[in-house]
Amino acid sequence: MSKQTLAATSVAVAATAGIGSVASKPRITRWYRTLRKPPYVPPNGVFPIAWTTLYADIAVTSATAIDRLRAAGRHDEARNYVVALGANLILNAGWSWLFFRYQKLGASALGAVVLAASSADLARRTAAADARAGVALTPYPLWCAFATLMSAHIWVLNRR
Repeated sequence: MSKQTLAATSVAVAATAGIGSVASKPRITRWYRTLRKPPYVPPNGVFPIAWTTLYADIAVTSATAIDRLRAAGRHDEARNYVVALGANLILNAGWSWLFFRYQKLGASALGAVVLAASSADLARRTAAADARAGVALTPYPLWCAFATLMSAHIWVLNRR
């Protein structure tokens, strides 16, 4: 993979993490603690580890996929991949804003569904470009599906 592509995907992913964290930092310690949560929700310390790992995975596998598509002359697919990645990262950061900043549990559950579908599509696109990178990205849609379950369950438990 090229250094340029990896740098671009890394910057995009880091921006997503930064934008999402702006929405969530002050809210985690106060409001989030007051929510009723299902027993399978991991401890708060798990989330930064999981997301840091997933963000690194997204950056590397996306750079690999984009470079493979370009090297194979599949430039339209490479452009479509970049668009899909951008949309996915917007959905990713947007979830934090819906959940933490705006405290819209129902909307964030719906946003999580869309993010999980987008993540599955991104993994599919990655696998079409490079099978090993597609497998490596599989934890991302799986985590997003788990996050969807958590979001929906938290919404149900806290509806007024």
